[in-house]
Amino acid sequence: MENLTHDIRVRKPKWLRRRLPAGPAYEGVCRMIASKNLHTVCQEAKCPNVWECFAKHTATFMILGDRCTRNCKFCGVKHGPIGLPDPEEPVRVASGVKELGLKYVTITSVTRDDLEDGGAKLFVSTINEIRKVSPGTRVEVLIPDFQENKEALWKVATARPDVLNHNIETVPRLYVKARPQADYKRSLLVLFLARKIDDRIVTKSGLMLGLGESEEELLQTMKDLLKAGCRILTLGQYLQPSKDQLPVERFVEPEEFEKWRKIGLEMGFAEVASGPFVRSSYNAGEIFESLMEEKYI
Repeated sequence: MENLTHDIRVRKPKWLRRRLPAGPAYEGVCRMIASKNLHTVCQEAKCPNVWECFAKHTATFMILGDRCTRNCKFCGVKHGPIGLPDPEEPVRVASGVKELGLKYVTITSVTRDDLEDGGAKLFVSTINEIRKVSPGTRVEVLIPDFQENKEALWKVATARPDVLNHNIETVPRLYVKARPQADYKRSLLVLFLARKIDDRIVTKSGLMLGLGESEEELLQTMKDLLKAGCRILTLGQYLQPSKDQLPVERFVEPEEFEKWRKIGLEMGFAEVASGPFVRSSYNAGEIFESLMEEKYI
């Protein structure tokens, strides 16, 4: 299938158009983030949900700076040159969590292949600082693959985040195009080993649709994730962050997303969040709490 265009200004279908909320709540979150010198994946990756989430006083904090050692072709986060991590960043993140009164927070990061432990120590510090100042807050971590560093993964897993998320992102055939510095089997291994370290850990992963994957490839990837121990799956529409990233191959209709949600639940996932605007951390707290109430996790 031919791609739609390399132009980011391609006209989106009606189900991908939405009014952008603003106002005091949104602006207040922006000011807080700037005042504490924090980064959010909402802003850095140009997430389409940023206005909605900030208006609801939620945010996904991104640690280890704002520049990535990798250059994935779907991602809008900046890359290189990179300085040393700020050891005070976990304290500022925890302060932001407390100020927003978050009951659930997702902590992600840029990928730092230049660090011996991939930044695992800072993930642990961030989890600990949040629990120190806001002990009732649930913490989800969305981690890189740590280049298969099992000790780094062990550090993060044994800090007992409520959810450990690592995105598979796309089907294996498209890795060379979309994630040339990543490895499909290595990403599956992250999820598998996390459950081996502590089988109480709730593992989570996500895929972007619309990059050129086939139905057969998507189904096999979902099977691979389930076999690796993934409990929660997110499926969302890929949107080109800028003209420098991969173009959208296809806009997936909402009805098709619902079809994949039903397939995933029938396969055995505890929950599947599937829709055009779904992202890894979108409504993550609501998903987790609903599964807790239903005793699925």
